[in-house]
Amino acid sequence: MSDIERINPDTLPDAGSMGYSQVTTCKPGKMIFISGQVAWTPGGDPAPDNLAEQAKMASSNLGKALASAGAGPENIVSARAFIVDYTEGKGAEAFPEILAFLDGNQVAFTLIGCAALASPDLMIEIEAIAVV
Repeated sequence: MSDIERINPDTLPDAGSMGYSQVTTCKPGKMIFISGQVAWTPGGDPAPDNLAEQAKMASSNLGKALASAGAGPENIVSARAFIVDYTEGKGAEAFPEILAFLDGNQVAFTLIGCAALASPDLMIEIEAIAVV
């Protein structure tokens, strides 16, 4: 596995206490770019109707995508979550599920509010870049 360093400089707000890092560096390795993962199943089951469950399912799908490339949450260097009609309350609902998936790996992370995703039933989409 390549070396990944997570940095929270004291010249920036303390992101570490919120579960992510301000800066992530990595040495050369195989880079993995994961398309946005949502709360869909291979069988086409409907997405759950609450944000926390969708965040948990999208995180699980992200884990499956990483595993297919020989990686896990510890290999993520950067991730973004897009939340429809974002509010602070929605972030508070979704982020604990994402942090649980990350299992203490404080990746460089951005939450982005958006008007819509690929389907009207979707509330969250998570994309990531990893390196092994």
